[in-house]
Amino acid sequence: MLAQVRGLIQQADPEVVEEWKWRGVPVWSHRGIICTGETYRSVVKLTFAKGAALPDPSGLFNASLDGGTRRAIDLREGALLDARAFKALVRAAAELNASTARG
Repeated sequence: MLAQVRGLIQQADPEVVEEWKWRGVPVWSHRGIICTGETYRSVVKLTFAKGAALPDPSGLFNASLDGGTRRAIDLREGALLDARAFKALVRAAAELNASTARG
């Protein structure tokens, strides 16, 4: 699942930078963090750093909904991810980073 997500992120934003931080957590950035991908026994959690500020018309966010800043998508085994909606979310996160970047 994480490999599929990685591919979708790269398709959505070819300029994305992937780094591994915090004991092996992949972090995708473009002028700021877009999202992280954490793997657990029963779920892959994709946490968008500024998710609360992003439009989510397809309702992909299904976790961390109470926070004021972050939002997450929990993908359970066998889950189908709407690739088009996910890539739009990644692009929106990158655009938000670019609009708020200093410099």
